[in-house]
Amino acid sequence: MDDKSAGRRGGWRLRAVASGAAAAVLLGGCGVGASERADEPGTKASGSPTPSASANGQVSADGGKPSATPSVTPFEADPDRAPRSRRQGAVLAEAVAMRPQDWGAGFRAQPLARSAEGTAAVLDEECRWQRRALPDGVLASLSLYSELPGTGKRGTVKVTATVTVHTTVLGADDHLSEMLEEALRCPEQQVRADERIAKLMSVGTPRGIRDNNYADDSILEDGVYLTGGSEAMYRWMVTRLGQVTVTVSLKGAEGYTVKELEPYVTRGTVTMLDRVAYELGGGEG
Repeated sequence: MDDKSAGRRGGWRLRAVASGAAAAVLLGGCGVGASERADEPGTKASGSPTPSASANGQVSADGGKPSATPSVTPFEADPDRAPRSRRQGAVLAEAVAMRPQDWGAGFRAQPLARSAEGTAAVLDEECRWQRRALPDGVLASLSLYSELPGTGKRGTVKVTATVTVHTTVLGADDHLSEMLEEALRCPEQQVRADERIAKLMSVGTPRGIRDNNYADDSILEDGVYLTGGSEAMYRWMVTRLGQVTVTVSLKGAEGYTVKELEPYVTRGTVTMLDRVAYELGGGEG
């Protein structure tokens, strides 16, 4: 990688940290705890300057003036490196997704370490997360599940990294737009028989809004993860570069503060965005 590429990726990293923090503050001001889809791999997102959706109310997406008129994708991939087949899409997803060691010391793969090949996570009409065959317009979708085992008085933190490669930029953009609406449609979502996500609030941040100069679009979602009678922090963040969306979800645990857990969401997001940019050989048009 040349010095120019290294500088560009470093710039995205710093801007992602700042913008992610700003979005978290906005959600926090609305009285909702931080959280993400961690066990069951969903990648949902939003792709236009649409207002954020909330089960408890609505938050405007324009928390700041755009630095420029938002476009579908300022990021431009090298046409020779853009995936066009399912095989190419799968190779790209494998190269981008976070492995356990990428999250930091102590992380390991969950017992179910990865999603089934040729499937994607879908929120059905009854607000249940299901894995189904890849839909039209999607070349590949991969979720890798990792965890930081509990020690002493601390519980086990669970994270999911999902990479979805679409056939077109517009397809990826539309996918994000649909995702932003899901918190309104399904304020409570079933992950497994005894696991649910509730009290969801989402905020969309298109490029040029709230210092988002690192991705074409992003969504941050907070809520609580309910397992039996226990409740944990939940945070989910999806971002898009070109035809690729990357998602990080995190389920917190007893003994951890939000401040301690938030950096994992940032790390997963900026690492995968860096990898997408590097693998596609692109930059800002």
